[in-house]
Amino acid sequence: MNLALLFNTDFIAPDRALLTGRRRAHLETVLRATAGDSIAVGRVDGNMGTAEIVRLTEDEAELAVTLDSRPPDALPLTLILAMPRPKMFRRVLQTATALGVKDLWLVNAWKVEKSFWQTPWLQDDAVTENMILGLEQAMDTVMPQLHLRQRFKPFVEDELPGLIGDRKALVAHPGASAPCPTHLNAPTVLCIGPEGGFIPYEVAKLEEAGCQPVHLGQRILRVETAVPVLVSRLFDGCR
Repeated sequence: MNLALLFNTDFIAPDRALLTGRRRAHLETVLRATAGDSIAVGRVDGNMGTAEIVRLTEDEAELAVTLDSRPPDALPLTLILAMPRPKMFRRVLQTATALGVKDLWLVNAWKVEKSFWQTPWLQDDAVTENMILGLEQAMDTVMPQLHLRQRFKPFVEDELPGLIGDRKALVAHPGASAPCPTHLNAPTVLCIGPEGGFIPYEVAKLEEAGCQPVHLGQRILRVETAVPVLVSRLFDGCR
């Protein structure tokens, strides 16, 4: 936890907050913090700053909070991801959040098993928990927006063209003729398929919507690896 993320419900006064549960335990067991120490904090969807621990008990930590700096800039990226395997999904969600992705869409694909959509990791509380872990890691405060689309064709035909607009749109696909661009640093839509990739029909539909197929070379990467590799190639802020 490089930053303690504070929610509105944590505040007991405009400049006072209480940490309980996991976050309080982290102060003691990981940071070895004691009363009088200063830690990095940030208010969800708000500013960042520092806080002095004014009281630390077995149940809670009271903080004197100063929020005087803005969070890092969000990536100008809409990330469209075929629903990963549940165990992989939580890691991908944390990674994408830490990288600064604020607009994430989970979509269906031929190689996505129906059971993936039943995972408890898609419950609101679990999604929020993993986003928090990503924000704490990266020292950010702005929660991403997550959209779920379980029907591939209606999404690609009815929604994707509007999402793309006049932005650059890419679909990562092994065997594509063009390499993934680097240093793009511009508003972008990026589509990443499931393990094994999108099937040819899906790639064709994505192309019809305005996406250009690109590759990362001869190696085939897992989704959890491909996400940070692709994002870091496109945006210098991730390097």
